[in-house]
Amino acid sequence: MRKLTVPISEVTIRELTVGEPVILSGVISTGRDAAHKYIIDNFVKTGGNPPEAERELYAKLQDILTEGVIYHCGPVVQQQNGTYSFVAAGPTTSIREEPYQADVIEHFTLRAVIGKGGMGTNTLQACQKVGAVYLHAIGGAASLIAQSVKEVLTVYKKDEFGVPEAFWVIRVEDFPAVVTMDSHGNSLHDKIKSQSNAKLAELIGS
Repeated sequence: MRKLTVPISEVTIRELTVGEPVILSGVISTGRDAAHKYIIDNFVKTGGNPPEAERELYAKLQDILTEGVIYHCGPVVQQQNGTYSFVAAGPTTSIREEPYQADVIEHFTLRAVIGKGGMGTNTLQACQKVGAVYLHAIGGAASLIAQSVKEVLTVYKKDEFGVPEAFWVIRVEDFPAVVTMDSHGNSLHDKIKSQSNAKLAELIGS
């Protein structure tokens, strides 16, 4: 099992291959539909010259996401004595972010995307170009994964986007995942789909 520490170098990412289990430690950010659209509209489409009101957050996100990790997650969060903690932190189905993900990977030089279900061709091509991987987290294990979230450092856009869609900046330790899309053009999701279709054709044909 490979141990990954954020920020992650391109060299380390290029060494990973599909099917390899990893445990991840460091500071990462959650981000779902609203977060990805926000990044596209304010940072990607402006060529890295965001509106003045968004420049401070842009600088903070650059620090977090450059050679970093974004997690497709809509957490269940509790607040006690002014401190946030994750009650549940299961992965969101990632294909919803396919229209945005390649541009986000390239803009920030992301090294990993965590989610469930895999992503499409554009994301896979961006992983090859930039040096990134898709990490499949365990679906249905939201409470277990939350144990890997050791600290909620801050949150951005919570009031605007709502709790599930906000940028939650978290420190994780030994977050378990599996590489299912690598930087060499391999996708375990595509392979399984192809094998399933072939088996289905065989069964129908028989």
